[in-house]
Amino acid sequence: MALLNPKTETFAEFDPRTQALLRSVVDFFETKGKQALTADAHRAEWYEDWMEFLAESRVLAYLATPKAHAGNDSDKRWDTAFISRFNEITGFYGSQYWYAWGVSTLGLATIWQSENAKAHARAAEELDRGGILGFGLSEQAHGADIYATDMLLTPDGAGGFTATGSKYYIGNGNVARLVPTIGRRTDLEGPDAYVWFLVDSRHPNYRLVKNIIHGQNFVSAYDLADYPVTAEDVLHTGRKAFDAALAAVNCGKFNIGMVALGIVQHCFYETINQAAGKILFGHPVTDFGQVRQILCDAYVRMHAMRLYHERAIDYMRCSTPEDRRFVLFNSIGKMKVTREAERVYRELSDVISAKGFEKDTYFATARGTIDSMPRLEGTAHVNMALTLKFMASFLFDPAPLPPVPVRRDPGDDESLFRQPGAAGLGKVRFADWRLAYDKYRHLPNVALFVEQAERFTGFATEAPATEAQLADLDYQLAVGELFTLLPYGQLILEQAALTGATEDIVDSIFETFVRDFSRYALDVFGKPSSTVAQQHWALAVIRKPEPDEQRSARLWDEVRGHADAYAMNP
Repeated sequence: MALLNPKTETFAEFDPRTQALLRSVVDFFETKGKQALTADAHRAEWYEDWMEFLAESRVLAYLATPKAHAGNDSDKRWDTAFISRFNEITGFYGSQYWYAWGVSTLGLATIWQSENAKAHARAAEELDRGGILGFGLSEQAHGADIYATDMLLTPDGAGGFTATGSKYYIGNGNVARLVPTIGRRTDLEGPDAYVWFLVDSRHPNYRLVKNIIHGQNFVSAYDLADYPVTAEDVLHTGRKAFDAALAAVNCGKFNIGMVALGIVQHCFYETINQAAGKILFGHPVTDFGQVRQILCDAYVRMHAMRLYHERAIDYMRCSTPEDRRFVLFNSIGKMKVTREAERVYRELSDVISAKGFEKDTYFATARGTIDSMPRLEGTAHVNMALTLKFMASFLFDPAPLPPVPVRRDPGDDESLFRQPGAAGLGKVRFADWRLAYDKYRHLPNVALFVEQAERFTGFATEAPATEAQLADLDYQLAVGELFTLLPYGQLILEQAALTGATEDIVDSIFETFVRDFSRYALDVFGKPSSTVAQQHWALAVIRKPEPDEQRSARLWDEVRGHADAYAMNP
């Protein structure tokens, strides 16, 4: 599968019910049409028609209700593969439409992790009603710093509390009935003081303050004033409250990679349609070498994004409390795939040029949202720092783990709600990353990249970090860029082998990786703190990708074939 074409996509990997639900999402947007879609976006109009569709189709109930809470409806489940395709479609038509679900993911994950059966029933009922949820974590003064929360819970003497405080940056606060919220008890100190509790926005002590952004989404500020919290409202307490927040974010941030891919795929169609039909100096714009290079690079990077994320789905679905490899692959998906999408968008901007600012283009509406993708659910830097926790285990301590199977069955990924605490990530084990590369070493750019990767495994001994560098996050992040390419490439090659991706595509992907690795090495070279040994190492691993004119010509023919393949209904 190259690019998503909603008009021809059959979603054949899924069961018939799921296919029909995904098709109904496409039909909603194509029936709405581009003119109404873009006009609503520029007017920052709340998407009431989307809310009505969600209520009528109940698509969220079918993709986000674990079987344990689904009653007699066997088609309901929490299905990461189903969710990912929903994310891609909504990103393709407008990430603002995804956002309503994206925030709901966090709220639901917090509830499904709890042992509160009444809260489970309330959430399942809300999904069945077609409702969406909030996630009351962030505050204006502290952001997502849970330890510093000013939402205070005072014991009421009857086994419950009264909650008073403010939350900020909280999506869906205008319509979400259920808003899981975290606060701190006034009678306890330290980790034992934290409590997740369920807030009903219809209660008179819930006060919606405002939407803090200009856009179709409602990113709210709300206050609680002596809000009564009963035992039936409590979801998590103590250290578990902190762990539940991180686990919810692990679920939520996996959404974002496919949203970003959806965005840039639509932008690619608009760009190549414009370029193929525009005559400049007597030639179609696609005749210009730099335009061909940009379009091919964008196409190849989108292929890499899809291959990576599709394989990461399998690791996500096969995770257990004992097998937590998905945390690394999840963080890379959030950090790497979204930034690759940003890069593709910027490059396409140089081709679509002035048309990308026209108010009736999808490209113009995407301009305001593509930047947000790497910065939701933890910034790219936060997720990069998380990946570094796995580096030693990934590189130097492989385990004989069984292959991870493809998972597109209508199964229930309930293990995501049984994640252990955040400690111990450095002990997570991985299979030998070289195994995926061995199948493709005959391709020249894969071979070059493996050479760079092997040199990276010796970096710590050839050019060890100084004590100051070990505490310098800027330096560590530069090293992280180099490391990230190894697991990113591993999952791409695993998925390429599973799907039969052409060797032209695979070698083209690794042509970009050789170039990227060299650029990241040069960044390490240029760091103010880099030692002489580190500078020598960095220069020694720079490689020029292996060109192939015939492969490039075949790739361009494939890319050019997407001109006029898709345009949204007007």
